[in-house]
Parts: sequence; structure tokens; C-alpha cells
Amino acid sequence: MNVIVEDLTKIFEFQKVVDSISFRAQKGEILGLLGPYGAGKSTTLRMLAGLLAPTQGTIRFDNYTYAKNSNKIKNLIGYLPEQTPLYDSMNVIDFLFFLARLHNIPRYKITSRVLDMISLCGLDHEKHKLIRELSKGHRQRLGIAQALIHDPEVLLLDEPTTGLDPNQSFGIREIIKTVGQDKTIVISSHILSEIENTCDRVMIISKGKIVANGTTAELRRDSSSGYSLRISIKGDDTPVIHEALCELPQVQDIQILHKQEFELRCAPESEIEKTIFELCKNNDWYITEMTPIQTRLEDVFRQVTQN
Repeated sequence: MNVIVEDLTKIFEFQKVVDSISFRAQKGEILGLLGPYGAGKSTTLRMLAGLLAPTQGTIRFDNYTYAKNSNKIKNLIGYLPEQTPLYDSMNVIDFLFFLARLHNIPRYKITSRVLDMISLCGLDHEKHKLIRELSKGHRQRLGIAQALIHDPEVLLLDEPTTGLDPNQSFGIREIIKTVGQDKTIVISSHILSEIENTCDRVMIISKGKIVANGTTAELRRDSSSGYSLRISIKGDDTPVIHEALCELPQVQDIQILHKQEFELRCAPESEIEKTIFELCKNNDWYITEMTPIQTRLEDVFRQVTQN
């Protein structure tokens, strides 16, 4: 199912929290909304989930809209808010049976569906525990199970790995990747590594606006911050080589990593490698290493959100 958002805006009193954003997510794609706190990510997800009415703009799920097909859409989506809504006094399996009945899943399908969710989300050893006895990681797993219990076509996850340790985060990411093969998934997070390791495409939001959109490779390639080279040059003293490299017009910044080893920050599309070869040839130096360093998503994020 395609999710199509056009000119989406949300204003609270005099503050424009989401500012005329447009994007599309499609079946089999995991789209990550990345941004700092207060960027408008959670507000966007709440509008997608039908919990907030937009001030302006449209949201479509294929040809369905909330204005005409509200009940239909709510059966097609699963939503996990940042604060997982769970009944602490219930045990895990009873909670999932309860939700299955709320979603009007046919009675003959309920047991198999609940057991499938327990298996998928790694809750086999926790299914008879009270929810209040669960760890943070298992609470998040249960939260994803409740969002998936009715087999929605679209899954909306708000900060699903916040507060989890690396092992717990890895487990949640694996669940998301598994179900993301045949669903449309939109995830919000302020954690760069989680978005980078989970999502097929990244949309960076800052102050309610989309400031970057693409795969992580595309964002790195299109970054105007240039790129980096790790280089080792032999044949002279480190200060002499350092001074010569600093004089190259394409070099924006240079760090000495070790004796005769440097990291250069270069202007984009500068083709500095040819210039460095010429420099070494003219000075009778030789290069023992020249390795491009991929632009980090963190660099792209800082560049587009600090304005």
C-alpha cells in the first residue's frame, strides 16, 4: 500500500510544527523520519495514524482518505507511539487475545494470530508474565506485536528503540526488517545509527520541514560538505608534507593522524587525487595509502539541521 502525503501542515496555536511536507512511502519500503527533538516527527506520525487532524494538506493510503474512509484506514494501519500503551495488570498472551478481539479478528483465527505474533516478536518465554514484569526491550516487542496483531498493511513506529541497549535495539530492528518485506513502514527516530541500520530511505526533518530525502548513499553523495581522504605520503618530513598539502586549493581541512599520515577534508567534486599525484611527482615523494572516507550520515544530518 502506498502512503501519499501532500502539503501536510500542522499548527498549534501560533507554532507551525509541521510545515508543508510532501512525501511518499510504498509497499516493501522502510522509510525513516530522522530529526532532532521537536522537529515534527511524532506530530507527522500522529497525523498519519489519524490521531491528529492536519491544519492543511492531504494524507492518502492508496485511494483512501481520512475524510471519506476513516474506519477503513484505521483497519489498514498499525501504530506504536513513543510511550507504549500497555495494560500492566494483564499477562502478555491475554493482552494479545484482548486486542485481537478488539480488532474483530475472526474467532477461528485469533489463536493462531496471537501465537504467530508471540513467535515473531520473541515473546515465547514471556507470554505468561504480567506486563509490568517485562523488561523495557520486551515491552517494546509487545508494543510491536500489538501494532501487528491485525496484520496491517502500513506500520507506523514512533522512536521504537529509544532507551534500549544495543542487543535489544538489534532485536527490534530484525523484527522490523522481517515484517517490512511486505508492508509499508514509517519509523521516526533521532538516533542516526538506528535509521541507518534499519531503513531503505531516510527523510531528515528540521523545524517542521523536509531538509533531505533519499537513501543514505544518496544523501552522502549529494552532501555539499565534500568528502574525506586518508593519505600516507613518504619521502620527506611530516611538517613539510603537511604544509604542501595545506596549500592545495581543494583542501578545506587537514589533520595529522600519525607520522606522514593525514586526513584531508576536500571540496566536493574537486578531483584532488590527480593534484596530489602531481604534488608527489614534483617533490619526489611517494604515496603508500590513499583511501576515500565515506561521508558519515552524522555529517549530513548536522549540515542540514544546523541552519
